[in-house]
Amino acid sequence: MAQIKFGLFFPQVAVDFRTVKARAQLADRVGFHSIWFVDHMWSRGLPDLDHLEAWTLMSATAAVTERIGVATLVLCNSYRNPALLAKMVSSLDNVSGGRFLLGLGAGWMDEEYRGYGYPFPSPRVRIEQLDEALTVMKLLFSEARANFEGKYYSVADAANNPKPVQKPHPPMWIACTNRETIKVAARHGLGALAFSFIDPDEAHAWVDIYYDIIKSDECVPLGHTVNANVALVTGFSLHEERAEAIRRGMEGFQFFGYALNALVAHDQRPGRTDLWGEFQQRRAPDSVDRTIAEAAALGDEYASCIGSPADARRHLRQMSEVGVDQVIFIQQAGRNRHDDICASLELFATDVLPEFAAVEPERQAHKRAELEPYVAAALARKQWMQPLAEEDIPTVHAAVARAQTGGHLA
Repeated sequence: MAQIKFGLFFPQVAVDFRTVKARAQLADRVGFHSIWFVDHMWSRGLPDLDHLEAWTLMSATAAVTERIGVATLVLCNSYRNPALLAKMVSSLDNVSGGRFLLGLGAGWMDEEYRGYGYPFPSPRVRIEQLDEALTVMKLLFSEARANFEGKYYSVADAANNPKPVQKPHPPMWIACTNRETIKVAARHGLGALAFSFIDPDEAHAWVDIYYDIIKSDECVPLGHTVNANVALVTGFSLHEERAEAIRRGMEGFQFFGYALNALVAHDQRPGRTDLWGEFQQRRAPDSVDRTIAEAAALGDEYASCIGSPADARRHLRQMSEVGVDQVIFIQQAGRNRHDDICASLELFATDVLPEFAAVEPERQAHKRAELEPYVAAALARKQWMQPLAEEDIPTVHAAVARAQTGGHLA
């Protein structure tokens, strides 16, 4: 049975809100499940990768759409107060009418930490901070007053109102770049955002690892529920003619992969490095033509979401058959044109999406029934933090009284 949902990845690079609005409304109208925004303020000072601010865009997008989920890919918590984040998440879930999806990550760019005035911690510390931040956030999502004293964060008698529309809180996801982080996601009962470009065979291995843990005693939810889902990110460009789709979209997808690798593997000089220029110098000038020739040689065996509708259907059937729950399309990078992207979305909606949408309700019901006992067992293993007793809730004294007594109450 085909089983898959579809999202759009929106890196907000070199666009204005009119572009965001047009694509978001189109995706909302034609039946996409979600649109994912990058939550970075800057990327090593490189103009090629500068981003519009995600929370402003998500709020504006929620206001001009009706059904599509609005999500972070991903929210880096370490240089933000988790109590403030909980308020931001709750507010956006209310603004969107319960459509927010919370994609999380531990953070990995030292420039962002330093830019916000924080030291760049080790990977171990960043994971510990993420665990603590999630503890604070889920308390504020559900409790009238939150109290927590941790190694990195603390809150005392903190309130968060109104609570999220989605109960007990919006679905939580975590970014995964390899099999080890897939295991971390499953152990915590979080959705896995697999940000690696892998083929169906590799996807099958990741999905098996993830769901084997979800169904085992290793799964102890970090949140108040289990979000059992695996999402993969891939390139996207459709046209009736395969070669034209590749001409329109392959270079942009190649640049996205190059830029992503450059952030972790290349030295750069902020404000000076020309990432696009480097990419053009290092790539083979005939790489797109060679891709077209290789795809033509494969004939009906070619399967990709950069191609014809038939090519996309083959690729997505393969992903659905190995158990992938959602595919998130990268459609904006390099010189990809807005009009071409919108045309691709329209073509996808008419020639690809109906095959998968027709069986999605049945698939979701089957999945819920299959996982229900495992989710119940996982939640039973969770150690729940008890709310404060009534007599332990402190009184907040009026500021005027404190001021009149020099900071001390009479």
